Amino acid sequence: MSKEKDDFFNEQIDLTENAVKRIKAILSGENKPDHGLRVSVVGGGCSGMSYNLSFDDNIGEFDKIFKIKGVKIFCDLKSWLYVKGTTIDFSDDLLSGGFKIENPNAERTCGCGTSFSV
Repeated sequence: MSKEKDDFFNEQIDLTENAVKRIKAILSGENKPDHGLRVSVVGGGCSGMSYNLSFDDNIGEFDKIFKIKGVKIFCDLKSWLYVKGTTIDFSDDLLSGGFKIENPNAERTCGCGTSFSV
C-alpha cells in the first residue's frame, strides 16, 4: 500500500482533554451514553465548507469510527476526505468559547473558524 493510502486509513480525528471533558459532560447531561460525536462537512459558510458537529448513535455503513479517550467519533467517508488529521478542542472563554477545529487540510479558514476551503 502506498504512503498516501496508509495516511488515509491510519489518520484519526483527535480530541484535546478539554474537548473530551465537554463532550462527556454534554452526553451525560442529555442522558445519551450510547451516542458519539459525529463530525461532518457541509457546503456553505463564508469560506465554502462548514463543519458540523452533532451527537449521534446511528452508524452509517461507510462511517469511519474511532474511540478517542473514551469518546466515540463517527465520520462519513465524504467528510473524512476533508477532516482527516483534524484536532478538536474546546474553550469555555466567554468571548471566543466553544469547539475549535484545527484542520491541517484547510488551505483557508474564515475568521470565526467554522468554515474553510481546501
